[in-house]
Amino acid sequence: MRQRVMIAMALACNPSVVIGDEPTTALDVITQAQILKLLTKLRKEFNLALILITHDLSVVAESCDRMMIMYAGRIIEDGTVAGIFNNPKHPYTKLLIDSIPDPSTGKRISRPIPGDPPTLQNRLSGCAFRSRCPSAMSICALDLPELGAHEQGRVACHLYPAAAERTRIPSNG
Repeated sequence: MRQRVMIAMALACNPSVVIGDEPTTALDVITQAQILKLLTKLRKEFNLALILITHDLSVVAESCDRMMIMYAGRIIEDGTVAGIFNNPKHPYTKLLIDSIPDPSTGKRISRPIPGDPPTLQNRLSGCAFRSRCPSAMSICALDLPELGAHEQGRVACHLYPAAAERTRIPSNG
C-alpha cells in the first residue's frame, strides 16, 4: 500500500518523468506484479517517461524498453532490453544475465560473479571490472574504456575498441 501511496503522491504534481528507485523491493510476487502493472498503465495513461532503478532484471525485462547496466558507478552498456538480454556485449552484463535462474532449463541456483566488487573510495586506473573479468587484457589496467556506439546500443569495454572510436562520449565516472 505504501508503494501505491508514493506513486499517487508522485503523480499529484503531473510530472513528465517518474523515477522509481527499487519500486518493488520487499514485495511479494503478486503485489510486485500489481505495482508493475499499475506503473505501466499510468505510464501510458499520463504519457510519462518512467525510469526504473533496480537490481531485479526480471522487473526490467517485464517493464522497460531500454536499459542501462552500471558497474562501480559507470554506465558500461546500454541498449534495448531485448538487444541486451539476447546479445549482451560487456563481460559484466554477460555474467549478470548468466546468473539469473532459469526455470525452463531447471537452472535453480544462480552462478555468482567471481571475485569482489571494487572499493569506490580508492578508485584505481583502468576498468573497475578487470579483476573479475574473464576477458581482461593488459590495457584494462591502464585505460578506462569509453562508452561508445556498438550495434544497437553502447558499450564501454576494450573488447570493442571500434565502439569508442566511432562515438566518443564523455566519461560518467
